Amino acid sequence: MTGFYTLFYKEWLRFWKVSVQTVLAPVLTALLYLLVFGHALRGRVEVFPGVDYTTFLIPGLAMMSVLQNSFANASSSLMQSKMTGNIVFVLLPPLSHREFYFAYLLAAIARGIVVGSGVLLATLWFVDLPLAHPLWVMLFGIAGSAVMGALGIVAGIYSDKIDQLAAFTNFIILPLTFLSGVFYSIQSLPAFWQAASHLNPVFYMIDGFRYGFFGAADAPPWLSLAIVGASFIALSWLTLWLLRTGYKLRP
Repeated sequence: MTGFYTLFYKEWLRFWKVSVQTVLAPVLTALLYLLVFGHALRGRVEVFPGVDYTTFLIPGLAMMSVLQNSFANASSSLMQSKMTGNIVFVLLPPLSHREFYFAYLLAAIARGIVVGSGVLLATLWFVDLPLAHPLWVMLFGIAGSAVMGALGIVAGIYSDKIDQLAAFTNFIILPLTFLSGVFYSIQSLPAFWQAASHLNPVFYMIDGFRYGFFGAADAPPWLSLAIVGASFIALSWLTLWLLRTGYKLRP
């Protein structure tokens, strides 16, 4: 376990040493979203009975920050290591592909949870946020960050250039997160777009996480957890296969 722990610790330090950029900046971004959308739509939208729009928005912004930063941590780390050539120092030690995978995955989960917690703590100044089901909040926070962490490893392995990783972020991650119900309930959408939203796995991560706070959601929490769990299993299988075969990592 020494190699696994060392790699995990290295990945932890990689983002924590620049926490102003990797933690404080995403928290500030989420607060800006809250100030703009909360001010513009407060009093005009009530998604759940008795829940004002600003309160509704906070869990969505926190979970969006969790997901985006989990993906960014794993993908940017692998991309930078490949570009600078120091990936060889990770591949040479006698680490199994499972140790490699879980070290990067846990570091991605850690960054996502740290940023998400920072968003929630910062927003306590604005509203009195309820917490109906804390266990669901923890489950979806960890499961969602694990899915995006695994996807980040896949993106980091596949990408050879910064623009490839940027395309992955701009054309896959951002649309999936912004069109997942962060700023609205899908019940307000036309029937076609409601059906389309149910094909987006990120919707279930946001919706299940929000259920933990309000006890209300657009989809049953068990269904959301099952879909998120299935997504994680599928991505884990793909990632472990890529690592085992050395795809774009070993000559």
